[in-house]
Amino acid sequence: MTDTRRLRLAVVQMCSGKDIAENLRRAGERIREAADRGADVVALPENFAFMGSDRERAEVAQDLTGEIFRTLETLARQEAINILGGSFLARSADESDARPTNTSVFVDRQGNPAAVYHKIHMFDVSLADGTSYRESKHIQPGNKVVTVSREGVTFGLSVCYDLRFPDLYRALARRGAQIVFVPAAFTLTTGKEHWMPLLQARAIENQVYVVAPAQFGRHGEKIETYGHSAIVDPWGAVLAQAPERECVIYGEFDGAYLQEVRRRIPVLEHERPELFREQAGPKK
Repeated sequence: MTDTRRLRLAVVQMCSGKDIAENLRRAGERIREAADRGADVVALPENFAFMGSDRERAEVAQDLTGEIFRTLETLARQEAINILGGSFLARSADESDARPTNTSVFVDRQGNPAAVYHKIHMFDVSLADGTSYRESKHIQPGNKVVTVSREGVTFGLSVCYDLRFPDLYRALARRGAQIVFVPAAFTLTTGKEHWMPLLQARAIENQVYVVAPAQFGRHGEKIETYGHSAIVDPWGAVLAQAPERECVIYGEFDGAYLQEVRRRIPVLEHERPELFREQAGPKK
């Protein structure tokens, strides 16, 4: 039977700063714009409500019942639209580890938190330009793969640096994901060469739509992000890509087309993971 499901997808690109109220106001404007243009799902970028250093973000972490989530809940209900709250730092419920989690929330049309994902992979890197990041110093990693189904479509959740770890996206596809979110704040240094190839690779190898809202521009004196928010289809075609400004871009999820791509090249049926499992040895 042919899959006739279609969803209008909207992706918000932002240049967030350190004023939470102002960031939420601007995000709200973009969400309402997307709803007015018939979007079924709108996705916000990583750190949409507060963009600063890891330490600064950790200092303003909120509960999942705080102002940031309540804003998403209200907007989703008022506009009758599904919202991917890209990510914000949420206070930890783990008494043994006070570090917050980098948390993405999928809020359905009724304002319900249908799925909560904590970013698994921490951005602990040293770049060629001398910049060093140690996300794990202030933020603790999650440990669960998360999918959610709404309106007959299954969504997979991920955040930014997760994009470099293909096993996560295969796990999401194996759990039925047809659309995968990648909210991000990719650095300018890494984004120029890596952002689009990685998005297209994850879409092609897992035959999913990739919805990637991103931060762009300068956020204070020390942080500059790449932007180029995008929507990529399961064949790897870029359906939409954002210019260098705050905006909303649109694309369409076509269930019949996804079904056709998977039938044409059935990679999920052909893979042989039993040949590549290795015993984890000691790190050297």
